Amino acid sequence: MADTLNIALIQSHLHWEDSEENRKMFAEKMVSMPETVDMVVLPEMFTSGFTMHPENLDAAEGDRTVLWMKEWAQKRKTAITGSMVYRESEHFFNRLFFVYPDGTHKSYDKKHSFTLAGEDAAYTAGKEKVIVEYKGFKICPLICYDLRFPVWARNAEGYDALIYVANWPKPRINAWDTLLQARAIENMAYCVGVNRIGEDNSGYEYPGHSAVYDCLGNALGYSEKEEIVYATLSKEHIKSMRDKLRFLEDRDEFSLLG
Repeated sequence: MADTLNIALIQSHLHWEDSEENRKMFAEKMVSMPETVDMVVLPEMFTSGFTMHPENLDAAEGDRTVLWMKEWAQKRKTAITGSMVYRESEHFFNRLFFVYPDGTHKSYDKKHSFTLAGEDAAYTAGKEKVIVEYKGFKICPLICYDLRFPVWARNAEGYDALIYVANWPKPRINAWDTLLQARAIENMAYCVGVNRIGEDNSGYEYPGHSAVYDCLGNALGYSEKEEIVYATLSKEHIKSMRDKLRFLEDRDEFSLLG
C-alpha cells in the first residue's frame, strides 16, 4: 500500500463543444508531466465546456473520450479523471470517469443539477455516490454544483480525499474557495478542486482557483492561471490527524432518502 499519492490538476481553458481539439490539448499538457504523477484530474465537461446543448456533440464522443482516457492512462501509467457529456440511449449525463492505469474504470453521474443554468432540463441526474480505491487511498469524486451540498459529501465511508471537477464562474468564486476548504475540514480529508479558466461561448468567465487542501484546511496547491498544479497526498497525514483529532467519531448518523 502506497503512503503517498502524487496528483496533477490540469487547469485549462476549454474549446467550446470541440471534443477532438480538447483531447488534443490535454494530451499535449500530459506529455510535459513528470513520470512520478499517480493521478491526473481534469475539469468538468473537459471536452466541451459547460454546454446546455449536449445534442450539439456527436453521440459517439463520450465513448471516444473514454477510450482516449484509457489510452493515456496506460501510456502514462497514471489514473485520469474528469467529467464529460455522455449519452446513454436517449439520456444525456454529466458523467465523471475515473480511469485506472490498467484501463479499467468507474463512473459517477452528477447528483445535483445546476438548475440556474437549466442543467436539470438537459441532463439526467445521478443517484449514487461512488467511492474509488486507488493506491491505498479511498477517493470520493464529485462534480461542481455538488460542492454546495455537504450532506452528499459527508464522510460516512472513511474516504481519504474528495475530488471536485468544475466549471465554476468568477462571480461566485469566493463560494468555491470557501466551500472547498470547508469540505476538507468537516470531513477530515483532503479536498481537491479543479476548475477551468477562460471565457466560454455563453460569455461566462472562469478564474481557475484550482486547489488542494489538507484535512486541516491548509492549502497545498493553488493557482489562478493556466498551468498544472502538483500536490502530494499523504496517508500518514490523514492517520495522524484523525488519531489526534477524533472529530469524525462524533459525526451524526443519518440515511439519505430518495
